[in-house]
Amino acid sequence: MTKPELPFPDINQLLAQFKLPGVDVDALIQARRKDIEAAVAANRHAYEGMQQLAQRQTEMFKEALNEWQAAAKEMMTSQSPAAGSARQVELGKLAVAKALENMRELAEMATKSQTQAFEVVNRRFHESLDEIKKSIQQKK
Repeated sequence: MTKPELPFPDINQLLAQFKLPGVDVDALIQARRKDIEAAVAANRHAYEGMQQLAQRQTEMFKEALNEWQAAAKEMMTSQSPAAGSARQVELGKLAVAKALENMRELAEMATKSQTQAFEVVNRRFHESLDEIKKSIQQKK
């Protein structure tokens, strides 16, 4: 199968035709390439973070099911109603504490992922500003 021909096979050739004074076409293209690379890296961090978050949520769900099954089994074998209700209260407190701990862990994972993605974009933004400053200084 042949590749379809693009209307502008080489963007460098297209921009070179215009020969704009004071515009470094290569620097412009290189800057946009860096922008795209930063966006790809940020998206990769976000995607990997989402995968880790989903995996951890699945693990937490499996753990919760196992704990629930064990608690139900224990409740069925309790000898007295008083002992059973005391154990229910204890298991309820443990379940709430575990849920809060899991929520904290998931929030930290999400924050870490978002921070990594933001840092990539922020770093590229500052690099872009530096490139613009250098370009202006060179023209002076």
